[in-house]
Amino acid sequence: MKPDKIPDENSNRIKDPDDWVTGDEEMTGAQASYLRTLAEEAHEPIEPDLTKAEASKKIDQLQAKTGQGRKSARARNAHGRRKERQAGPR
Repeated sequence: MKPDKIPDENSNRIKDPDDWVTGDEEMTGAQASYLRTLAEEAHEPIEPDLTKAEASKKIDQLQAKTGQGRKSARARNAHGRRKERQAGPR
C-alpha cells in the first residue's frame, strides 16, 4: 500500500472552487448524495440547485461542523498558513 501523498500547496489540485472551470455547472450526483448525508447529521437544510463549486464549499463547511470526512487539501493548507501567521516571524 502506498502512503497518502499530501499535494504541494502550489499544485493545481488545490484550486479554490471559485476558480474551477466547471464550478458553475450543476453539482454532481456524488456531491448531492454526500451533502444530504452531512446535512442530515448537521440538522441543516441544503439548497437543491447548488453548483459544483457551491457544493464543494458547503461540503467543507458541513465536514467541519460534523467532524466527518478528511479535511480537504485546501482546508489543510489554509489551517497551516493561519498557524504560520500566528507564530510570527522566525
